Amino acid sequence: MFKYTCLNPISQVGLDIFDNNYKIIEDMDGADAALVRSAAMHDMELPESLKAIARAGAGVNNIPLDKCADKGIVVFNTPGANANGVKELVLCGMLLAARDVVGGIEWVKSEATDENIAKTTEKKKKAFAGTEIKGKKLGIIGLGAIGIRVANAALALGMEVYGYDPYLSLRAAWNLSRDCKHAADVNDIFKECDYITIHVPALDSTKGMISAEAVEMMKDTAVILNFARDVLVDEDAVVKALAEGKLGKYVVDFPTPKTAGKEGVIVIPHLGASTEESEDNCAVMAAEELREYLENGNIQNSVNFPNTDLGVCQTAGRIGILHKNVKGMIGKYSAILGDDDINIENMTNGSKGEYAYSLIDIDRQMTEKAVKEIEALDDVIRVVIVK
Repeated sequence: MFKYTCLNPISQVGLDIFDNNYKIIEDMDGADAALVRSAAMHDMELPESLKAIARAGAGVNNIPLDKCADKGIVVFNTPGANANGVKELVLCGMLLAARDVVGGIEWVKSEATDENIAKTTEKKKKAFAGTEIKGKKLGIIGLGAIGIRVANAALALGMEVYGYDPYLSLRAAWNLSRDCKHAADVNDIFKECDYITIHVPALDSTKGMISAEAVEMMKDTAVILNFARDVLVDEDAVVKALAEGKLGKYVVDFPTPKTAGKEGVIVIPHLGASTEESEDNCAVMAAEELREYLENGNIQNSVNFPNTDLGVCQTAGRIGILHKNVKGMIGKYSAILGDDDINIENMTNGSKGEYAYSLIDIDRQMTEKAVKEIEALDDVIRVVIVK
């Protein structure tokens, strides 16, 4: 029986994925797996029993990825599961920036006691007039699950869409409308677009990529939309540009002391993936990833180990070996298996940065002797007995 724990409330529809072979426990101690949303895990003690963590969402900055990799803990996320919810809020953000809907609603509230409010409205509504988004240029930085959906939806609304992503995958390209124009240089997005939305992960290489220099290139009427992570944008530079009239609006889904209440900033309280459907989708996907790994050793959507799939095990035994990505590893553990009269019937191996994973089908179950010898190899992190 596998044991799992939830570090945050997880949608019941996801937990229902676990059958009678799974038991939920309150603490991580003794758990094979953990499901998490926003809980900060960097200072948590990770027990030796823990084999996998599934983040019900895309961002994993709350999880110590290197620490997990060094302990042989596979970390999953759920890319695309909340993409539609975020996409819809990005479109909402563009409309809120184009038309002063929020200002107009607040004005109506303030005039609630005016018996002639209908007539007063006709005189005052010009103060909240705006522009349409049809025909405007939208620049999208990052064409992943969310960026592609935003691009296709914006095109359907009549916008002229430019996409920048030097790492665009083949799968993503197939899903992207041919009407989306390719931007070879991100600076072209900054210079030409009326709306600029960013959809990239928060990495050392992407933090602050909407810099003061980038803001300086933008039109005075440009609108920046940030529904990815607050650290991707130099918010000091943005607030300064807004105060000086050198930027149109900043729409952000991550409240910070730098932006909350500032003129020209529309701050949304992190609602991008806060829909019933998104939370359900993320929970289901996270649970399915954990089951696939614990029961079959297959890895899908891991952020610290490579994707690996041998399907459902049809042989007498299956093992997974998590190890450092160094030369000669396959030969070393293959020799140990051979010396113990264990034959490899099928295997797959992949690497991701400094780490690698081998999934091996064998003709009989592993012996304790072979397990200990493989574990003793330099650069082997963990041996997982799947069957």
